[in-house]
Amino acid sequence: MPGSASVPGPTSAPGVASTPGPTPTQTVGPFYGYALPFPGGGEVAPSGDATAITVHGYVYDGAGEPVPDALLEFWQAAPDGSLAPRPGSWRRDPASGAFLARDGLDFTGFGRVPTGADGHWTLRTLPPPPTAPYLSICLFARGLSGHLFTRAYVEGLGGERELKGLAGDRAETLLARREGAGVFRFDVRLQGEGETVFLSFDR
Repeated sequence: MPGSASVPGPTSAPGVASTPGPTPTQTVGPFYGYALPFPGGGEVAPSGDATAITVHGYVYDGAGEPVPDALLEFWQAAPDGSLAPRPGSWRRDPASGAFLARDGLDFTGFGRVPTGADGHWTLRTLPPPPTAPYLSICLFARGLSGHLFTRAYVEGLGGERELKGLAGDRAETLLARREGAGVFRFDVRLQGEGETVFLSFDR
């Protein structure tokens, strides 16, 4: 057409793909404290059970600093070794529908605990059985693009052989050590010296 000028279309720079690829995984959040924690999330053992144990510890980042906004989920077998599913033990406010707390009676083998400002967490539960002497843990934290799996083997329940076979020379990073009568300590280190052994599972 007279008087018109042609406009060149977009061209690719040398060595640059013309079709954009997927963007890298990004960390979003964390938003764990807004909806996931619930009242009594660390009170897995029924109220007043004399056999209950306390497992506690800290979550540390690669620089050895506490992680104040992590979330840990726990699963375990009942003391008799059973894994049969049971109804949840949460109670709701009949007026608002909000969670009040657990009912204090049923053991479901599940707990969900956020870390405090100092990176500390606490779980009160029943001793896992010698056939599965550990707490399975799923960890969510800032800086992670996905959650991590690990285990806390409770000292004195006979899991030393399995623990050694699973983690070798780093087995001690999976051991919840006895601190006193019914109290055990288990710290999670995300990176660096003494990094906790994390597990992967076939799907």
